[in-house]
Amino acid sequence: MTIPTGWPQHTLAETYSILTAPGGPFEMEERNVRGIPLRTYVHAPATLREVFDRGAAWGDREYLVFQDERLTFAGVHRAASLLGHTLAAQFNVRKGDRVALAMRNLPEWVVTFWAVVAAGAVIVPINAWGTSTEIEHAIRDSGAKVLVVDRERLDRLGAGISELKLEAVIAARTSSDALGSAIGLETLIGPTTGYTALDEMQLPDPGLDTDDDATIFYTSGTTGSPKGALGTHRNMVTNLVNTGLRFARASLRRGEALTAPDPAIQRITLLPVPLFHVTGTHSGFVPAMLAGTKIVLMYRWIVDEALALIQQERVNTLVAVPAMCWQLVDSTNHDRFDLASLDTITYGGAPASVELYRRIVEYFPGVFVAIGFGMTETSSVVTSNSAEDLERRPDSVGTAMPCNDFRLVDEAGQDVPEGTPGELLVRGPNVIKGYWNRPEETLAALGDGWLHTGDIVRIDEEGFFYALDRAKDMIIRGGENIYCTEIEEVLVRHPEVVEVAVIGVPHPILGDEVGAVIRLTENALADDDTLRAFVAAHLAPFKVPVHIFRLSSALPRNISGKVLKRKLKADLLV
Repeated sequence: MTIPTGWPQHTLAETYSILTAPGGPFEMEERNVRGIPLRTYVHAPATLREVFDRGAAWGDREYLVFQDERLTFAGVHRAASLLGHTLAAQFNVRKGDRVALAMRNLPEWVVTFWAVVAAGAVIVPINAWGTSTEIEHAIRDSGAKVLVVDRERLDRLGAGISELKLEAVIAARTSSDALGSAIGLETLIGPTTGYTALDEMQLPDPGLDTDDDATIFYTSGTTGSPKGALGTHRNMVTNLVNTGLRFARASLRRGEALTAPDPAIQRITLLPVPLFHVTGTHSGFVPAMLAGTKIVLMYRWIVDEALALIQQERVNTLVAVPAMCWQLVDSTNHDRFDLASLDTITYGGAPASVELYRRIVEYFPGVFVAIGFGMTETSSVVTSNSAEDLERRPDSVGTAMPCNDFRLVDEAGQDVPEGTPGELLVRGPNVIKGYWNRPEETLAALGDGWLHTGDIVRIDEEGFFYALDRAKDMIIRGGENIYCTEIEEVLVRHPEVVEVAVIGVPHPILGDEVGAVIRLTENALADDDTLRAFVAAHLAPFKVPVHIFRLSSALPRNISGKVLKRKLKADLLV
């Protein structure tokens, strides 16, 4: 990207002042939320039920595309309304009751989500990649009354499903001979191809408040057993507004006039990230319901299939995690497909390197690139970087959402001096209510009104954030703090390094030494000393890896693409 002469036309402070001023598209007001004064968006929908009802106005415009299935906004609204009515009338699901959802990226996932939240119940999305034990943990821990699954999850749970004390198990895309005691979802609302034939059924108003419970998303569990992050309607509708901020900010920074999107022009988004992750739900298909955006789903990520879908569906936006973007730019098949419709690539959910950004703009010149930084506990986005700001600072995760307050603190909880790294504390209307049935963990993470993220960051003089490390992953060598991402950023630039994770290796005197777990290209020639010399050319000697571990297979990652460093340490440091 070429930064135009005279950019920026507005400072960040001026930009946010214009966007959030009275009458502006992101106008804010202070509200007391659970005893904490927070800045909230005046024009945000009040609840997810409002989003659902307003989305019906898009009528016969396509909302979901999955393989050869095409569902309209009206069809999804009718199916979700019928399912929500059935959950209440047939299975006694009431406001605040939990409904668990364990399913791959299928249209029925989206239908079930809207049915549950529009009826006032709490949706509990479960990691579809999880083992039966992990799925059962989420069901039991949440106290779910009903479980909605696909065939694969039904088979995975097996006979143990009868011990979960559920009012009902509803299975999608499951033949009658495989249902067992489960109820076929198609018998309740018909197949996805039949939603257009359903009669409209208006759900009764459950009397929702903005701060009512809406979701329980289980954390990835990289540091222990997954905890249920309890989100509210306010959390989700706040993130919905945040997703539109980066485009408005980029326009103002260029000096362009703010214009509302033309509702007659439909945007098309390829959404291959898991729907049970906050990126897929909070920043994916929920905003699409309000904006009238078409969502193209993938059952699993296969890079050439993604390229074919971009061409076939004339996709405008790709929402991905960094690992997917790496495969995209590494593909040798770009020339086989017409990708001219793609004008936006956004990614987040895991740390991303400067090299990845450079590769994206090399392969897709002129594309609007945006990255997001956040976590389950912040309902997706906390900071974002995009367009010219990202080109100027590709190592930054961007600037804060205007609704959020931040602090950086040391190990004693004291604010650190300006420019000094510290643990990031966040406060705002997108921060979760707490952890489900975990009062001690809630108190530890949120007891003072601030979410203690566990992320070590630095903020520069213009307000740009730099994610340095997770506090638990930071290496302390002889009293010196070493941030793993800094070393990873260097190593991934080596032409023979495919992926890398830096870990601390215990040392009896120094405390920790630097270890690098590396996967190289096939037939790579670089030996350990060559890799060390490569790091030494860019970083101080004490940051050069003492230990280098070579892997022949991919690094272990969780569903959001984050490397499981705890597993690496357990496997390698024996």
